[in-house]
Amino acid sequence: MTTARDIMKPGAQWISKDDTVGKASRVMAELGVGALVIADHNERMCGIITDRDIVVKCIAQGRSPATTRAEDLCDATPRWIATDADVEEVLDAMESHRIKRMPVIDAKRLVGMISEADLARHLDDNQLSEFVTAVYGRP
Repeated sequence: MTTARDIMKPGAQWISKDDTVGKASRVMAELGVGALVIADHNERMCGIITDRDIVVKCIAQGRSPATTRAEDLCDATPRWIATDADVEEVLDAMESHRIKRMPVIDAKRLVGMISEADLARHLDDNQLSEFVTAVYGRP
């Protein structure tokens, strides 16, 4: 059985909800990623910030990345998956919530992230087609 741990990119990072969007963008650039988990002071996930969020919800709105907090760009309930979840559970969760990135948690700790690219490397053509239709199709 293929699990979330098998397909995730390990070593995902999180930033504090109080960190600025500017810091988030620098961390993304350093890590070569397009999304970071946002955590509270107890390291509990409270959201995800993406490079697109930074552009659309901060820059395009005339907000300053130097003063806008990462938490200010989060607007949805964070979703995650356990490391031992099978690939069908991962797909069901991502498809039903129409999300493109899924944090992977083990023993209440962030251990990885599953992205569309990870799915493309591990799914067969039919599974990938269903995912794309569910996430990008009309609501």
